[in-house]
Amino acid sequence: MFTAIFGSFESGLIYAIMALGVYLSFRILDFPDLTVDGSFVTGAAVSAILIVNGTNPFLATLVALIIGFLAGCMTGILHTKGNINPLLSGILMMIALYSINLRIMGKSNVPLLTEETVFTQLQDFWNKLGIDAGLERLFLSIGLDGFIPKTWSILIAMLVLIVIIKFLLDKFLKTELGLAIRAVGDNENMITSFSANTDMLKILGLGLSNGLVAFSGAFIAQYNGFSDVGMGIGMIVIGLASVIIGEAIVGTKSIVRATLAVIIGAIIYRLIVAMALRFNFFETGDMKLITACIVIGALIIPQIIDKQKEKRKKSLRRKRGGGIATTKANL
Repeated sequence: MFTAIFGSFESGLIYAIMALGVYLSFRILDFPDLTVDGSFVTGAAVSAILIVNGTNPFLATLVALIIGFLAGCMTGILHTKGNINPLLSGILMMIALYSINLRIMGKSNVPLLTEETVFTQLQDFWNKLGIDAGLERLFLSIGLDGFIPKTWSILIAMLVLIVIIKFLLDKFLKTELGLAIRAVGDNENMITSFSANTDMLKILGLGLSNGLVAFSGAFIAQYNGFSDVGMGIGMIVIGLASVIIGEAIVGTKSIVRATLAVIIGAIIYRLIVAMALRFNFFETGDMKLITACIVIGALIIPQIIDKQKEKRKKSLRRKRGGGIATTKANL
């Protein structure tokens, strides 16, 4: 049980990077970008093929981010310069990236189990520091021997990385350029009246969004030990599930709170999936069904709760109104 929960936290933090990218396009830009399903695989494919050919895994992961950024920019160009519908431009780019990803990898699957990855290098560095051994002794001393993972390196490294990404994203969205991108999503006509270049703002926003998605894909490929051409199917739904769940629990009163909500939502999503598979409610092949059920629940349950609250408020108003009327009659 503990192993499943621990693994969910690890993968949840990696998927949180992708979810932040989805948040940028869907919530900040108000752009239904389906490029995500393709750019996620692009990040995985680029990093995998570079690592297999001897490139430093950290550099390979960074290159994946840049390629993802370019893919997002292409979607923005199709929409702004080609005057293509936002949804259609994302679909077109997603379809194009499927073939591009196959060209990059040369085949449908690239294994990384025998290759040096970011996580294997982190593990080597971690072992030299002896932190795992120290934590193991600490857990044993307080009687928590059943709650000792194999290594803390991935969890702590990804936690530090996601904090850095969140901090930079929060800062960026509060800059003049970031505020302009937010304004494009809120009211494009208003920002156009101020002579802002909305086309460039959209292209930049979509580039950043898909850069984060590809960055996450690169880490997932190294975490799972392979890159597969079909690993991005339904990724946009997973990202949306993370955003919706997080917003329902944490709220969105500020940018800092909204990005935190996305990260928490990604972790909770992975925990729900892990528990569903752990207790044999679903089979491994039901992952997409689980995702769909989670998104449906996250969308419907808040509405039901809001309706119940509204009914309670109305009933209280009626009671108060009835009480006032009775008091006046007695007088």
